[in-house]
Amino acid sequence: MKARALWTVAPGVAEIREHDLPAPAPDQALVVTRASGISRGTERLVFQGRVPQSQWPAMRAPLQQGDFPFPVSYGYAAVGEVRDGPAALRGRRVFCLHPHHDAFLAPAAMCIPVPDAVPDRRAVLAANMETAVNVLWDARPLVGERALVVGAGVVGLLVAFLLARIPGLDLVVCDLDPARRGIVESLGARFCAPEEAPGERDLVVHASASAEGLRLALSRCGFEGRVVEASWFGDRDCALPLGEAFHAKRLSLVSTQVGAVAPAMRGRRTHAERLALALDLLADARLDALAGPELPFAELPQRIGPVLLPKPGEPQPLCPVVTYI
Repeated sequence: MKARALWTVAPGVAEIREHDLPAPAPDQALVVTRASGISRGTERLVFQGRVPQSQWPAMRAPLQQGDFPFPVSYGYAAVGEVRDGPAALRGRRVFCLHPHHDAFLAPAAMCIPVPDAVPDRRAVLAANMETAVNVLWDARPLVGERALVVGAGVVGLLVAFLLARIPGLDLVVCDLDPARRGIVESLGARFCAPEEAPGERDLVVHASASAEGLRLALSRCGFEGRVVEASWFGDRDCALPLGEAFHAKRLSLVSTQVGAVAPAMRGRRTHAERLALALDLLADARLDALAGPELPFAELPQRIGPVLLPKPGEPQPLCPVVTYI
């Protein structure tokens, strides 16, 4: 069987390559892709060749092909139908942490069935929802806390979606883009611009991937508040005001990263169970607002650059969806 794959071959340059797929091994599934999601923050760094060499092993996608910096076939949000493989999966829709290919072989254990209530377009958010679940496990929010999310990108919005379910939580989401207000409010939170961000927060989740956002997060913490850092800065330095009120307020700055199950649940939930939970949590039509625009796979080499790096003044998409059928 022939398959086509998106490869990044130089900074800002992508192409589609064709290759042969062998017959699946007994522990593999042959998946024909229906949709895949573009994780703009991470894939932008890969597309620009900005993954630091020290992080090449840690930043490998689970089923990545090629090596950093180039050529590399990268991505981790594919939804497809199993055409061959174990009987329990054959004919089912599955989510897999796989790059943008129109068909692929993957370990059957990595192919997680998509609930019937979750359409393809929304299911591509599963990897980001898995990140958001891990963020909450690291953040350990409490009933009645005052919380702030800085950055209303996909991860920030999904974190807000989960935090809004906690009784009594006073939740505000801060972003530079006023167009995000409607989505934030639909998820059950209040929206504000950075200059309006409230202080004395018990919990702040930073997801803006900017030094300014992280400094804002620290400045809005109350006494013994905690900042959970959900962004990744790639090869950029980030200067922080740790000499001001950081010590007097006894603040905590906690890193969170989806590669390992958070300590709160480690040993009690596997990666597969965490991903299955993320898919279940996507059974909410409000989250359709996070997915789009749609990009035909055949046009991806020409269109992925403008989607990852829109010009100033152009709309900033949340999770672009690649379509294959």
